[in-house]
Amino acid sequence: MSTYHFVAASEAFLTDEEPLEEVLRERVRHYGEQGKAIDFWLVRRPAFMEAPELAGQLVAVPRPAAAVVSTDERFITFLKLRLEFVVKGQFEAPSAAIPEALASRA
Repeated sequence: MSTYHFVAASEAFLTDEEPLEEVLRERVRHYGEQGKAIDFWLVRRPAFMEAPELAGQLVAVPRPAAAVVSTDERFITFLKLRLEFVVKGQFEAPSAAIPEALASRA
C-alpha cells in the first residue's frame, strides 16, 4: 500500500482557470533534468473522491472535480500554496475503498 497526496478542485478551475498546465509542464522539465521519474498525475473525475473516509473532507469540492495526485507530499504542499481554492488531502491505496489510486469515474 502507498500513500498518495492530492489537491482537488472543480475540473474547470484546475484545467481552465488556473495555469496548472504551465506548473506541471515545468515540473516535468525539472524532473527530466534531474533524471527523476514522474510521481504526479492529473486525474479528471477521480474515483478516490467517493471513498467514505474522504467524503467529509471533499464535500465542498464542486463536481465534476479533478485532482493532482502525487506520492511527493512536498509537491502537493507547493500546489496548495500556489492554487488557492483547492482542498489538500491524502489517502492510502490500494485499499477496499480505493482499489486504484488514479482511477476516474465516468
